[in-house]
Amino acid sequence: MVIAGAAWRDPWWKLRDRLLSSAGFRRWAAAFPLTRRIARRRAAALFDIAGGFVYSQVLLACVRLRLFEALAHGPQAEANLAARLQLPADATRRLLAAAAALELVEPRGDDRWGLGSLGAVMVGNRAIAAMIEHHDALYADLADPVALLRGPSGPTRLERFWPYALGQQPAALGPDDVAPYSELMAASVTLVTEQLLDATRLDDHRCLLDVGGGEGACLAAVAERAPHLRLMLFDLPAVAQRARGAIAARPFADRITVHGGDFLRDPLPRGADVVTLVRVLHDHDDPSAEQLLGAVFATLPADGRLLIAEPMAGTTGAAAMGDAYFGFYLLAMRQGRPRTAAEITRMLQRTGFDRIRELPTAQPLQARVLSARRP
Repeated sequence: MVIAGAAWRDPWWKLRDRLLSSAGFRRWAAAFPLTRRIARRRAAALFDIAGGFVYSQVLLACVRLRLFEALAHGPQAEANLAARLQLPADATRRLLAAAAALELVEPRGDDRWGLGSLGAVMVGNRAIAAMIEHHDALYADLADPVALLRGPSGPTRLERFWPYALGQQPAALGPDDVAPYSELMAASVTLVTEQLLDATRLDDHRCLLDVGGGEGACLAAVAERAPHLRLMLFDLPAVAQRARGAIAARPFADRITVHGGDFLRDPLPRGADVVTLVRVLHDHDDPSAEQLLGAVFATLPADGRLLIAEPMAGTTGAAAMGDAYFGFYLLAMRQGRPRTAAEITRMLQRTGFDRIRELPTAQPLQARVLSARRP
């Protein structure tokens, strides 16, 4: 008898599942010297999944209390920290113990505390801090994940945070409506932009158009790295209005032209020979994403280039980020989905692009980069 496809593996998976679900086998594995470390590691991993929300809230408390900034210039006595954080002594001790367990802080002796290996990364890191603070809205939507999976019962917090996700007409949105998400994007998009600019050179291009460019944080980084480029920004009219104000005071303001419009309804401005989509594509469902790629294709000249930079599903070593974190974030936002590089490549091919390749990045968890050309 020949078992077709992958079904021939089923008996082995069944045996593995039966063993791992057996309390007796788990006790044996935890005691046997050759399997003890594996059993303990898996038990710890499962508990970390169960306790992940608590860990994230410890981090949020550290960010809101500005604990990392308090330790940035050297170790501090516990009593001094309690006064600075405006917490009771026992609450300060509890927070520090929790943060130490997560490698955010570490004891330095004599009741003093300093930065841990992960806490040091947080000092002055506005991008990560902004995302941590923003998680309030996400966690509220995830309070009942089963209800979220079963479908809408009204707007979610994230839908309200990203007003275009509610399907509002761009003309109906004012600068105040888009301010919260524009500020978040300005703070956090730098992580992705750095990966993009480190992965490619722009020497051979004359003009770059950043679609969905927000308040111009990405273009600010491009302007510093590529002083020869003319720059264009395209975003919703209310966002473009905010961008003009943010860019006006920049030394490179005379190199940037800001355009307002809706890339699902309006043609993109012409004149650029390279277009960037920085953390834009995964916010949209497949039909809208392909429509956006089509708009980019239409505005580029022959041999024009498209650069896509965003976190992607199926990233080696960061699978949980793609399908778990962004999968449920975009579910709560009610549009978009994480895609693998292969899925995006197929969308690009359907749109007409060729010479599609991935450019290696130093931190694939933060962003992977695809480059494509218009024939």
